[in-house]
Parts: sequence; structure tokens; C-alpha cells
Amino acid sequence: MKIATYNVNGVNGRLPVLLRWLKESAPDIACLQELKAPQEKFPLQAIEDLGYQAIWHGQKSWNGVAILSKVGEPVEVRRALPGDPEDLHSRYIEANINDLRIGCLYLPNGNPAPGPKFDYKLAWFKRLTAHAKKLLAEDIPVILAGDYNVIPTEMDVYKPESWTKDALFFPESREAYAKLVKQGWTDALRKMHPEEKIYTFWDYFRNAWGRNAGLRIDHFLLSNHFDKKLLAADVDRQVRGWEKTSDHAPVWIEIKHAVKK
Repeated sequence: MKIATYNVNGVNGRLPVLLRWLKESAPDIACLQELKAPQEKFPLQAIEDLGYQAIWHGQKSWNGVAILSKVGEPVEVRRALPGDPEDLHSRYIEANINDLRIGCLYLPNGNPAPGPKFDYKLAWFKRLTAHAKKLLAEDIPVILAGDYNVIPTEMDVYKPESWTKDALFFPESREAYAKLVKQGWTDALRKMHPEEKIYTFWDYFRNAWGRNAGLRIDHFLLSNHFDKKLLAADVDRQVRGWEKTSDHAPVWIEIKHAVKK
């Protein structure tokens, strides 16, 4: 089974790119972030025409997450991260699909930092960590995929010294990610590429794509049920080079998992 995550940076404005990628890469399940569309403006028909069922949590102009599946209906479990009923940002959605629990997330950026936005980022991270611990306690196969807006280590950025004042690379952000992983999660992309400089995001500015001046901020965290079932993990880098594309590239994993018909 192939599962992907992709920050589309505007699902309607970049719909041709999304549809082309879905056709070419053909993931069984896809998690999308930064829809930047209200609930009623999600392009469901175009998605269904490619054989996918979908659930989504939209928000006008900002945020927005979705889970697409062509291996069974995504049965929604929740569409908000627990812990703060006043947080109305559409940043998390969770579903059961084919005996898997899939959590799709768009973690706050946190800039400018320090400040209220960074405080919100750390608070959101704390809520995610608490929820992730409960998911592990359920002892079910869980995948947490999405744009974490965290550069975990110096290996995950083209020029670490250029990012020391950015919330994505602040020690507190990296420590929060490390604490989450240490609960018992596997960082799938790093496990399959332990020594490789591998990126998932290239800024639109300063010819970052052309210089391969990238970051790794889109991650797959897997519960221990996949310790012997993770077959591959990689980045569809070529998508970042397409016309009118997102500044992120899709990330995908392949797992050994029987598809129920």
C-alpha cells in the first residue's frame, strides 16, 4: 500500500498539479495540507473522478486538511486536535481506513518568533504529543503524516546557520519533535534514508529549488506496528519543478498491508 502526504499550498489554485500528481504517483491514501479553501469549496468531484473518496476540514484562505482514499471509505474519527476547544484552526483530521488509523496534520509555522505565534506552535505540539501518546496506547496501526513545520536536525536543512532565527529550527521546536518521536514513533523517511540529505520543501525565493536549498519538514511518523512492514519511503521531487506548483513536494511511503476489498 502506498500512502502519501502533500502540502498543496492551495487546493483549487493548484488543482491541475494535484490531479496530475495523483494520476502519476497513484497513492492509495493521500493526506493533504494547506487547502486554503472553505469547506464548501473543496474540489470533491475532481477528486472522485480519479477514484478517491475524501474527507476534509476546510477553512477560508488558510490551513485546511484532507484525507483521500481509494482503498476504502475514510471513516472520520476526529477533525480537531483535542486539548483546546477554542482553537478553530483546521489543522488536524483523523480517520480509519482499511484497518489503519491515519492522522493528517498541519502544524503551526510559529513565525515570527519568539512571540504569540511561536507560543501557539509549542502549545499545539504539546497537544499533538498528548494525543499521539493516547493513540499508541490503543495498540492499533497508526500513521501521523503531514507538514510538521519542523526541521528535526542539521542534516534536514541545506544551510543550518541560515535558519537559527526561524521557528522551524528553534531548539524548542526540534526538542518537541524529538520528544514526540521518542514515544515510540518511527520517522519513516529518515529510517529509509539514514545518511542522505533529503528535502521536502524549497522556498519560492532566491532560486531555492534551482540551488537545491531545501528543508525536510514533511514527515511520516509510524507506530511500531510497521517496524517490519515499511518497504520504502521517498519524495516526489520532480513535482516541485512543475509549473505553478506548491513549494512542497509530495512525500510517500510503501507499507506491507493487505487491502480489504
